[in-house]
Amino acid sequence: MVTKTSSTRGAAQDAIDAGAGILRLEPCWVPRTFMIPGRRLRLHPDDLYALGAHRGGINERWFSSTTHASNGPGTPDDEGLSYVRTENGARVLFKSLVDEGGDLLLGVSTMQREGGWNLLCKFFDNMGAIPHHLHQNDAFAKLVDQKGKPEAYYFPPQYNQIENAFPFTFMGLEPGTTKDDVRRCLEDWSKGDNGILFLSRAYRLQPGTGCQIDPGILHAPGSLVTYEPQVNSDVFSMFQSLVDGRVVDRSLLTKDVRPEYHNDLDYLVSMLDWDANVNPEFAKTNRAFPRPVHGGEHDGETGYREQWVSYGTPWYSAKELTVMPRRTVTIKDAAAYGLILTQGHGTIGRHHVSTPAMIRFGEMTEDELFVAADVAREGIRIENLSDAEPLVILKHFGPGNPDNPTSPLA
Repeated sequence: MVTKTSSTRGAAQDAIDAGAGILRLEPCWVPRTFMIPGRRLRLHPDDLYALGAHRGGINERWFSSTTHASNGPGTPDDEGLSYVRTENGARVLFKSLVDEGGDLLLGVSTMQREGGWNLLCKFFDNMGAIPHHLHQNDAFAKLVDQKGKPEAYYFPPQYNQIENAFPFTFMGLEPGTTKDDVRRCLEDWSKGDNGILFLSRAYRLQPGTGCQIDPGILHAPGSLVTYEPQVNSDVFSMFQSLVDGRVVDRSLLTKDVRPEYHNDLDYLVSMLDWDANVNPEFAKTNRAFPRPVHGGEHDGETGYREQWVSYGTPWYSAKELTVMPRRTVTIKDAAAYGLILTQGHGTIGRHHVSTPAMIRFGEMTEDELFVAADVAREGIRIENLSDAEPLVILKHFGPGNPDNPTSPLA
């Protein structure tokens, strides 16, 4: 049973009790100007520009989010923030429940250490490549009152039957590249293509694998649907001036840079983690391959298999759980987590879950939940109701999950 703590009250207590420690969340759609939606997030094609063409197409879905999207002027106050749908149909901001009842949702020790749900997880779905960019580290982000942002990638096969226009990601810089080389690219910003990709290399993206991108590493994500656990920050700096023939406004280079440094090219280059970018074994260090949770496959007598798809960093971790047809399992985890289905239907605790084929903007789905810490530790009963297909679930954990393997990516 979920234990009440002194910090638990009001709507948080009601929502947690009503869901038996498992919250049902609404889809949280985020548009991006300059991006072209990849059309694989199962959002109805008529709704790809539901917030208006001037806001950009919807190419992201955020999960159990307490992070406001940094989308410039005109961004609604709740853009990027997840809503919980209660048993009586009411809508409550997930952030308000964490603020009000975080001890109950996340656990007392996590709230004391983190002060909240310090994770942003999303599906990213673009038609083609996006500009070479970096996310600032804590020191640079703090100067603009934000947090540094590492992020992990996993390419779920169920969302990647179609590769779209550019199934490659540029990452890092070629060994031997100099800071003056990058500086010249910034000098050439207004000349069209500033040539930053000539200094990088592209990696073919493989469904069922992933990457780890630490702060300060340049990367230009390609066109596979990407599951992205990351620190809950929307800080970035674009280093590429032209992509797919589209001009990148220079303001996106300096969006999260103090005004006095906007034209200081040496400062902008200093935001790069140089050694990490020119690492001659970049792929070995930064590509990630799934690792079995229990040291081997568990799909015979146990009825399921589970693997880490993000691990080895202190910031977050993620698992992929597959439950076989007509099997029922009880799964325990050491920390609270959000989850999203990628295939199948069944039950998780008292909640019926199903993977949607098509979603209308503003409509509820049955594919996203958040599991409170106590319930995760006690174990959740999961039943696959299909006679034919597996039930596949991605689970994202914040910092401090004691089960997260501490060894580096393999």
